[in-house]
Amino acid sequence: MNDTLVNEFILSTDINEIYYVMSLNKDYFVPNKLRRLPDWLKTSLPKGENYHQLKKLVDRYGLNTVCESASCPNIGSCWSSGTLTLMILGSTCSRACRFCDVPTGHMKPPKENESIEVAEMLSMLGLNYVVITSVDRDDLDDGGAGIWAETIHRVKERCPGMKVEALIPDFKGEFSLVNKVCQSKPDVIAHNLETVESLQSLIRPQCRYSWSLETLRIASEKKIITKSNLMLGFGEKKKEVVETMRHLVEVDCQILSIGQYLRPSKKHLDVVEYIHPDKFSEYKFIGESLGIKHVEAGPLVRSSYQADQQSKKVMEHLQCL
Repeated sequence: MNDTLVNEFILSTDINEIYYVMSLNKDYFVPNKLRRLPDWLKTSLPKGENYHQLKKLVDRYGLNTVCESASCPNIGSCWSSGTLTLMILGSTCSRACRFCDVPTGHMKPPKENESIEVAEMLSMLGLNYVVITSVDRDDLDDGGAGIWAETIHRVKERCPGMKVEALIPDFKGEFSLVNKVCQSKPDVIAHNLETVESLQSLIRPQCRYSWSLETLRIASEKKIITKSNLMLGFGEKKKEVVETMRHLVEVDCQILSIGQYLRPSKKHLDVVEYIHPDKFSEYKFIGESLGIKHVEAGPLVRSSYQADQQSKKVMEHLQCL
């Protein structure tokens, strides 16, 4: 593969086939005929001293990051600013959502002492803010909630100056498990709706829209800042996006990120529509008008994009009340 294709978006003559090339080592499908996307769907190669330093540390300590596993287009800007998203409980998921580039496969037992190792490794990175997420572990009796709670507790204990955002699963609607994670007192709990209610069964068939809303509601009732994410471009209607934002307000979700879905490979769902940046600006205005404290919206926005800055704005707002 030509090096010039790395980290560029490429498009075949079929408008529904878009692929983001993150690595020469990944098995992405590349059409023979290419044409460039609009400028708002392009991003530059990761670079900068901070990025390369963090990359070396992540590799040295064997950290599993969703930034790499999910081929996030913002890895350069986030790592350059010293923010990363760490993934626990393995690198393969028990679910097969049709948008996600994290592999589904044979589920290995969780690593022994993972929570201790994660806390120790993070203490060496010198970060002010970390997002911790995980694959879904429906194969475990507690969905991994025990390891989640222990990991957050140990990270807060080992890195007292570090803010922790927990991007958690829905635990198949077992809300006692959501409570268990809440009791470890992360600074932010995030859980992603990903799409509007009418498209849930198509896009993430093993999930439930109601489970996700209830997960956010439980965390909000614990006085923890809550956050969710929507991807656009699956064919959702504007009124459905607005309705979803209303549902998030009803469960007191305080942060929402909205971005463009980009098809990782030919095995994933096609992109139905590419949303213009002006439409993202409109959704930001609508969401904040409805009562969401902060909406981060743009074509390349992902759930953990500038997570530290998003939570900081909400924390400052709450302190002023």
